[in-house]
Amino acid sequence: MGRWRPPQPKSSPYITEEGFRALEVEQKAIWVRRRDVTKALTAAAAEGDRSENAEYIYRKKELREIDRRIRYLQKRLPDLIIVPKREIEDDIIFFGAWVTLETALGDEVIYRIVGPDEFDPATSSISLDSPLAKALLKKTIDDEVTIRIERGEVTYVVLGVRYQN
Repeated sequence: MGRWRPPQPKSSPYITEEGFRALEVEQKAIWVRRRDVTKALTAAAAEGDRSENAEYIYRKKELREIDRRIRYLQKRLPDLIIVPKREIEDDIIFFGAWVTLETALGDEVIYRIVGPDEFDPATSSISLDSPLAKALLKKTIDDEVTIRIERGEVTYVVLGVRYQN
């Protein structure tokens, strides 16, 4: 049995200005990190037998992961489309909106719709490619949104939309 998997579908090329700046900062920082790891790898390789050298094996793995991220950023950054902040407050949900939703249990949740490269559950930022974000786009206040999940369906009511943090 092979380990071949079909390629993932391409994610949306949209990103906020803050997200793009964060990726640029990450790209600069990762090159500095790569330089440090390369120095440590060289020192570990100089110690002799590489087959049982844990430091050498660890640094090679770390360098591979760093190089993978560098390749990703170098391919992804030129393709990204920066979506400017909406200056006009609107009741229609578009990219970059902070959306306040009410669940079926009456709880309120707030999500921000951002690009796939900057989603973060800790900050309630959801990807534009997520089922919830796709369902929310172009909805307005008091609209009902239903999405299918593994356990069934979840329904939300849009309570508010804002574009400023």
